[in-house]
Amino acid sequence: MENNEVLEKLLKKEIKPYEVERFVSDVNKAAEIRRIFLEKTLSIQLRNISYYSIDLNITAKRNIESPIGVCQVPMGIAGPLKVKGDYADGEFYIPLCTTEGALVASVNRGCSAITESGGARAKIIRDYMARAPLFITPSVEHAYKLVQWVKEHRKEIEETFNSVDPFVKLIDVQPWIVGRNVWLRFMANTFDAMGMNGVTLACDKTGRFIEENVKFARMVSLSGNLCVDKKPSAVNWLLGRGKTVVAEAIIKREVVMEKLKTTPEDAADVCVRKNLIGSGLAHAYGLNAHVANIVAAIFIATGQDCAQVVESSMAITTAEVTSDGNLYISITMPSLEVGTIGGGTGLPTQREALAIMGCAGPGNPPGSNAKKFAEIVAAACLAGELSLLSALAAGHLAQAHARLGRAAVIPSR
Repeated sequence: MENNEVLEKLLKKEIKPYEVERFVSDVNKAAEIRRIFLEKTLSIQLRNISYYSIDLNITAKRNIESPIGVCQVPMGIAGPLKVKGDYADGEFYIPLCTTEGALVASVNRGCSAITESGGARAKIIRDYMARAPLFITPSVEHAYKLVQWVKEHRKEIEETFNSVDPFVKLIDVQPWIVGRNVWLRFMANTFDAMGMNGVTLACDKTGRFIEENVKFARMVSLSGNLCVDKKPSAVNWLLGRGKTVVAEAIIKREVVMEKLKTTPEDAADVCVRKNLIGSGLAHAYGLNAHVANIVAAIFIATGQDCAQVVESSMAITTAEVTSDGNLYISITMPSLEVGTIGGGTGLPTQREALAIMGCAGPGNPPGSNAKKFAEIVAAACLAGELSLLSALAAGHLAQAHARLGRAAVIPSR
């Protein structure tokens, strides 16, 4: 069918926008038809949404449905940031996509202070992706029997789970019982992928295997919300999900005073009173200054699942003055969910952003690239925390935003 014919059918409501690909094989053409349809229907112009370099055909059945174009977010870099991790070892530039003026400059200042002081140490404490199917049984007695059956048949469950994807390997199964409900929280190694889709598929097959062999159990939901995906939670806060990462640095006293314009004592004091006492008063799952800012900017730049900023930005930032007068600062991120393959990481722009950090694609050995990336992200978040805490201690936050985030709007072309 000719493009004009498809457009006419859209305008006459004979077909729906999501059906265009049934008549047009090229996704770029389909996106163009939908844009024109919207322009004519809504009496608007979509010039900028239609301006992009990506071939939308690569997104079909993978990244998006009913595409009309691309949303472009400005990308900047901060760094170099010296990271001393088990996988990331060297100086790195950090790609950040944001529309918040002053953010990149702030992270860059933190990177400079950390690098000048010798770098940030980063360590991955835990690494697994979780999905928790929910089963219903006739009674609590049956619920208990289901949990016991799972423990006794661990080998068969593991074989079933691992048969779905060679890069999804079961680590453990954590059971919870509430009344006659049973949650089985499957924990798996997903190597360089963030792994949510792979674990979901493995849980689906395993859940059906359990139903076939335990006749009184029924899987009522493949996700029982004890995973916990895209929600802040105590489970992820305490047990982790994705990668649990700690980054730390000792910032030399002279660097704090000359570059950050404050003292180690004042920066540490703000950290305790703001991050710990203030967040505790709010009962927040983030005892930090603005970790979500850096996580979101890196996630957008590198094609991560942006909704997982919710749990990935849960973090505790600590600061204290060392015996020799320097500033010790650390960040602990219990649920950093990142990958270097799968999802949006394979899109051209996002892959280039990962390449800036030397993290694009699968690692050798498998899993090493995602771990490297996680260490860099944690160190970048540490840099952002250091800079903001220092700005607050020095009383410079408002001035920085006025200078870098409040310029007059430039009229569009």
